[in-house]
Amino acid sequence: MEREIENQNINQKETWETRIIQLRRVSHTRAGGKKIRFRVVLVGGNKKGKVGVAVASANDVSDAIQKCARLTEKKAIEVPIVNETIPYEVRVKFKSITMILKPQKKGKGLKAGTTVKMICKLAGIKNLTAKKIGKTSNKMNIALATIKALKSLKLKVK
Repeated sequence: MEREIENQNINQKETWETRIIQLRRVSHTRAGGKKIRFRVVLVGGNKKGKVGVAVASANDVSDAIQKCARLTEKKAIEVPIVNETIPYEVRVKFKSITMILKPQKKGKGLKAGTTVKMICKLAGIKNLTAKKIGKTSNKMNIALATIKALKSLKLKVK
């Protein structure tokens, strides 16, 4: 009986959800002409404290999405969640962005831009306020700044 339960737990795979943040057609010029590829920025998470962001490009959109989905699981980080929010305020500088994440009381919800909101939902954070300081509207940099901020969070061990 115990062995069956252990085997069932091993066979159960985490439900990993992914969302596309950005999909762009990029090209560069070579001697033979322009080479066109597709770049995807994807966020993935299990809504239980694991989240990852990845960037990948390929000749085809579906190939780029598949490549990026594999990378999100590989690059996933563990986010400490206390009462459906983060444990304390964090401020991080990434390239031209300063990202501020503040914890909120239960029931306040996610008050953030679309990119940050998507990452926090997939991480399992339900109450948070986020502010991006900087002029950039580059979704890839905003996503990477959010991940850097969440990565910097640590739980104090008593």
